[in-house]
Amino acid sequence: MMCGAGHSGSTLLGMVLSGMPGAVYIGEGAKVRYLGDTSKPLKKRACKICGDDCAFWNGFSWTKGAGDAEDCDGEGEGLYAAVARHAGASIVIDSSKKTDWIAARAEELRAAGHQARLIFLTRDGRAVVNSRLRKYPDRDPAGQISDWLGQIEAAQTLSDAFPGPVLRLAYEDLATTPQDVAKRLAVFVGGTYDPAMLAFSARDHHPLGGNNGTQFLAARGTKGALVRPGARSAAYYEDHPDEIRLDLRWRDEFKVEYAALFDELAGPVNETMKWGP
Repeated sequence: MMCGAGHSGSTLLGMVLSGMPGAVYIGEGAKVRYLGDTSKPLKKRACKICGDDCAFWNGFSWTKGAGDAEDCDGEGEGLYAAVARHAGASIVIDSSKKTDWIAARAEELRAAGHQARLIFLTRDGRAVVNSRLRKYPDRDPAGQISDWLGQIEAAQTLSDAFPGPVLRLAYEDLATTPQDVAKRLAVFVGGTYDPAMLAFSARDHHPLGGNNGTQFLAARGTKGALVRPGARSAAYYEDHPDEIRLDLRWRDEFKVEYAALFDELAGPVNETMKWGP
């Protein structure tokens, strides 16, 4: 399980973790509720790479509640147990970051005699806000900063009370020292490190939700792959090598006035996540 703010590298982290023997990455597991629901857009109801014809997700269903904490009553098969059985996996990685969803799934695991593990993924808030404004340029910068602050606060509250091991991880550390971080992560989740973890684009992935750009890197060699990066990021991802690389586009893109506003509203909170000047 992962908590933190969106646009912080959770898709990359999930794909890296999927390289452990016996591991499967499902993307944002909360979207499993929408599988096959044609009233939802394709990006919500199906594998982001394969679409509705995904061989992995076809035939899978899970109907236990709507995913809120109160839906977990200790009865029936939990989501991760169902996915593990379906995929023949022993480790399930979910990058949903909604705190009520995480709490419900952790309780399912506890009720079944298993223990959930939580990764609190952070990233310099300036990079996160810039990524959101790149994707949604018409949105209010102050609102995006406020949203980031709220997500970090909620993630911190969740991690403080989480009924299992918690690991705090910076996206920047994953991107700059991937081998060391992958080894540490494998130990944390009870898996086995494999150098193939770092070659995430060499494996098939079937994510629900998640970042288009990272998924595009993983799907470039997949015939008929549907996922494409957004127009403002297309050139960056099309020229991206098949390796993990730190994304510092925000340093050139983040407007001076936005940076000043961020420092005013969120500077102290960001101090422990700050990368560079």
